[in-house]
Amino acid sequence: MASKEEIRSGHRIRRAAMAQAALEAAGAGIARHGLAWATELAGGSPSTFAAYLGVGSEPPSLPLLTALYDAGHRVLLPVCEPGIQLGWVYWTPQSEFVRSRYAPIQEPAGERQGTEVMQHTSGIFLPATAVDLSGNRIGQGGGYYDVFLAALAVLLPERAQPHDHGPLPTAAVVYDAEVLPAGGIPAESFDRKVSCVLTPGGLIRLG
Repeated sequence: MASKEEIRSGHRIRRAAMAQAALEAAGAGIARHGLAWATELAGGSPSTFAAYLGVGSEPPSLPLLTALYDAGHRVLLPVCEPGIQLGWVYWTPQSEFVRSRYAPIQEPAGERQGTEVMQHTSGIFLPATAVDLSGNRIGQGGGYYDVFLAALAVLLPERAQPHDHGPLPTAAVVYDAEVLPAGGIPAESFDRKVSCVLTPGGLIRLG
């Protein structure tokens, strides 16, 4: 079995070779299927969803953020905090972005919320470079989401889902070719499984 770093590196190389038209088509598909999932989770009413802004050759998520906002949902985006912690800021299409103090990324400016804001959140869209059909996810390698999902399990133990999928529905966002067979990603003790995979081609429910 390939290591996480080997899988991550290979997928990053393939992502970098994608044409702009393919990226735009992927963004449209992710927005369409992601909004449908959000509508289902929220029961057709306005709710709050945690997401992220894909940059470069990552699966484009801005169309999804815009679709969620236009549908009346509130959107939370992550910001890096000390100790590999994530804070959250409410996003709108008018939001400004600033350079992170702790990572080489741009983050939304605004009042920062702690993990407790997830008590009012219906679902989470997570970045990934690969997901297998067992629910194992490879992120960017920083460990922020592993720490966040562990803290979330402590915060909301009463909302735990079957199959070790955590207390809130989670969808890892990848390209279609980055969905691997069950057991295709080496799992470690600190890894947290996701409950769904969101690709340009559709939503895959796991477990």
